[in-house]
Amino acid sequence: MPPSRPWVLVCGLLLITLVGCSTPPRESSNAKQAPATIETPLSAKRQDVVMQAMALLDRNYVYNGKKLHTGFDCSGLVSFVYKESAGVELRGSASDIANKTRAVSANAAAPGDLVFFNTLGPANSHVGIYIGSDKFIHAANERTGVRIDRIDSEYWSKRLEGYRSVL
Repeated sequence: MPPSRPWVLVCGLLLITLVGCSTPPRESSNAKQAPATIETPLSAKRQDVVMQAMALLDRNYVYNGKKLHTGFDCSGLVSFVYKESAGVELRGSASDIANKTRAVSANAAAPGDLVFFNTLGPANSHVGIYIGSDKFIHAANERTGVRIDRIDSEYWSKRLEGYRSVL
């Protein structure tokens, strides 16, 4: 079932707030920190990726989940969003997706790019969609489902592996 019009409007306003009214990032010596560039207008595909991801907030987390009506895991969420919004097939685990995408520096990362973390030991074991302003959307866990988190939070900043681009 497509999202209702009020939900799309709320997501649109949230996107405008995140991109248009963002404050400059704090200075940091950590090379893996989020981008320190001035945000520019997003391409239509990047906007679609971010909007599709926002429309899935609060969906259930399901291990190996890849479907709208049952729920998502992190790679399933990314795969679903990119297929629906940009027509790009991304299959496999977070690590598989990392191997199919190109690395970008933190300063060059833009909303719609992917952000990878090491949460289980192996490289790139978790993935989310960067939405700008040090924030990303991801399928976190069974308790919280799909949500927005800050990359610079204590938990995520210690596990950040880098940014990668599909678009």
